[in-house]
Amino acid sequence: MKRKIIAGLAIVTVLSSYWIGFSLGTEQEDIYEKLDIFAESIAVIERKYVEDKQMEELIYGALDGMLLSLDPYSQFLTPDDYKELLVETEGKFGGLGIEITIRDGLLTIVSPMEGTPAWDAGLKAGDVIVKIEEEVTKGITLLDAVKKLRGEPGTEVTITVLREKTRNVEDVTITRGIIKIQDIKGGQILEDGIGYLRIAEFRETTHRDLDKVLSRLDQKELRGLIVDVRNNPGGLLDSAVRVSSRFLEAGARIVSTKARGEKERTYDAVSGGSKILGVPMVVLINKGSASGSEILAAALRDHNRAVLLGETTFGKGSVQTIVPLSDGSALRLTTAKYYTPAGISIHDKGIEPDITVEEKEMESAEDVFKKLQEQKNDFDYKKDYQIIRALDLIRGMLVLSQR
Repeated sequence: MKRKIIAGLAIVTVLSSYWIGFSLGTEQEDIYEKLDIFAESIAVIERKYVEDKQMEELIYGALDGMLLSLDPYSQFLTPDDYKELLVETEGKFGGLGIEITIRDGLLTIVSPMEGTPAWDAGLKAGDVIVKIEEEVTKGITLLDAVKKLRGEPGTEVTITVLREKTRNVEDVTITRGIIKIQDIKGGQILEDGIGYLRIAEFRETTHRDLDKVLSRLDQKELRGLIVDVRNNPGGLLDSAVRVSSRFLEAGARIVSTKARGEKERTYDAVSGGSKILGVPMVVLINKGSASGSEILAAALRDHNRAVLLGETTFGKGSVQTIVPLSDGSALRLTTAKYYTPAGISIHDKGIEPDITVEEKEMESAEDVFKKLQEQKNDFDYKKDYQIIRALDLIRGMLVLSQR
């Protein structure tokens, strides 16, 4: 027992040295006093708690609570959590296929991923998951929610969902599957030389996949382009910058980030890749468009490169950095907020479209995009009201440019 307490105090000493070295304007005595309380609490728990607890479990629990107190996006990752995150960034994992966050204390769906069990079950951006297997989610962390929702492919999980639009509460049973993320979908000429492509997420290879699609479209006398980032939950910042670069002149400002105690960092459009510069563009957005997709949409609008059509986006304008720790765990820490080329932060506000067009149930979006995903020649885009409006808009832009 004493050995455990001494180990805990040693950890506290190391932490105190680290924090003091990086704290500005805080008296050392105050920091030591608070760390002493932390060490004292650990000692009390070791002596008096009804069950024996491992020191690692106590320290991890403290770190988890500390990160949770910062904001909904900061997290402490145990070694197993960190490994799971690395698997997810590879683009293939088992689960439901939804991006989630904590908003106003509620477990909220940012976006369902196309072609996944969550998408097929009809889950929508903005829906609130109030229960997972009859367990209320109030106070749940993102990591705990992910662990409960993921599982072996073929197994079922029942969630209780509060629908954002209807305010109805529904139980939805979903069979887990292997989630394979295909970043770029579509890539075809719809009519009158107007192309269409969908960006589902921003990952390490997204810009290279986009180059292939843009090269193919450019060979077909492309006259206009619709870029669809509806229900795109974001992804890697660098990927969003590279993708945005494909539609902007090299050197054009895409996004800037501001971190505490650091100079503003700017990200400008890079050269190279398959650029599409000379054709009118419309970007389709909705409430499921977040983070990286908001970066792309704002950059193209601020440079008068595209018109935004659809619904107000989700509003995630913060940057998370993964900081690995020595024991294989990691911190997922909010380190900066990003700003559009016009200098605007959209965090918790979202981006309003230039032209508001709500989704109409001409045919469910699920059915439309299932057809697109399967790459069928009979993809009936005419049943997607927002795409039809985008086509009409680009036709008008082409007429004006000719005059």
